[in-house]
Amino acid sequence: MTIYSRRRFMQTALAATAAPMIWTPAVRAASSREFRVGLITPAGHSWNRAAVAFGEALKKETDGRLSVTVFHSGQLGNESVMMQQLQTGALDMGWIQAAELGSRVDSVAAINAPYLVRSTESVAKLVKTPQALKLLEVLPRETGTIGLGWGITGMRVVFATRDVNAPTDLKGMKLRINPTPVYRDFYQLFGVAPTPIPTPAVFDAMTNGQVDGLEADIELSWNQRFDKVSKALLPMNALFMPFAPLVSGRVWKDLDAKDKDLIRGLVAQSLDAQIADIVTTEKGLIEKLKETPIAFKSDAGYDPQPVIAEFDKIWLPKAPQIAELRKIGATL
Repeated sequence: MTIYSRRRFMQTALAATAAPMIWTPAVRAASSREFRVGLITPAGHSWNRAAVAFGEALKKETDGRLSVTVFHSGQLGNESVMMQQLQTGALDMGWIQAAELGSRVDSVAAINAPYLVRSTESVAKLVKTPQALKLLEVLPRETGTIGLGWGITGMRVVFATRDVNAPTDLKGMKLRINPTPVYRDFYQLFGVAPTPIPTPAVFDAMTNGQVDGLEADIELSWNQRFDKVSKALLPMNALFMPFAPLVSGRVWKDLDAKDKDLIRGLVAQSLDAQIADIVTTEKGLIEKLKETPIAFKSDAGYDPQPVIAEFDKIWLPKAPQIAELRKIGATL
């Protein structure tokens, strides 16, 4: 090889090295990613709608480089199964109830404690406070997942197949409740017999007398029309069930910083919309329920302080954050 040809060879090689990367379809495909998101709520539920909205926004912002497929209605298994999948990286994201997280980590269960707030409007404010968001910081260590915020349901109510006028009337009832330990301990203070039944079977169980009622949020209850098998609706004004969008820690560590920031921001937007939707929609659903034959009761005049004191004896040693959340909630 001549000196000239060697010089040309080196110049060509250096130029190729310095040239900017051309964004070819092959390069684009190599960095593209589809995120699989699992939920237990049905299509059309506000949680599911928020997950879909997040996916649409992510696809738009990345020009299709990142996309989301939402698996609703427990298609990937129940929440315990999905948590296992998140821990192994088999599932990218899951929108998981605080009940499932609290059954694994006592401190996270603080968000499910009764009487933190007394209205859905206050729920909407509480879950955005630094103290509520701080509960998620233990998840990477304890569960191998990253929590991106809180979404909500409205305040939970009791649908009963017999007449009830106050929380004290729940004594002796077989009540279908969410199986989280916090809810179990709370309702047992009223003398309730918690009866675990899968949600799809509750309507028939109330019809045939297997249970005397259930506690649930207004949105789910209206969609399932539990008012048709109930005599009374009693607002407890005590409990709500938030959820947290989670990302598998194994998946999260492989994302670059810009994509992490984008995902956090878009999830936050979808949660803001979901929370606002619940606050508005619940009011309309309550008015619809008041137009049905079901007797719509009130907890006015009921003093929750004795129950709060008994509950805190059980849970404050395990989740001291409850005291701070209840103090903040009283100001909202």
